[in-house]
Amino acid sequence: MVLVYISKRLKEALAIEELFKTAGLDYQVEPDTYVGGIIFRSERTGAFFYVEDANQTAARDLLQRSGYTPLS
Repeated sequence: MVLVYISKRLKEALAIEELFKTAGLDYQVEPDTYVGGIIFRSERTGAFFYVEDANQTAARDLLQRSGYTPLS
């Protein structure tokens, strides 16, 4: 599985789940922590989206076409 996106907000995570479901992409989403903030850095929880290695290009293209910036 390849990490393609980290959603920092619930509303965004739900939208991406719907996007992947509609496109028929198999994905896995897990809560995990990341470090955020510029001045006051803190550990936060986000939704980490994973897809099969063979589907990563399609998932990244779909995210980009939908206005999201996928991880490279």
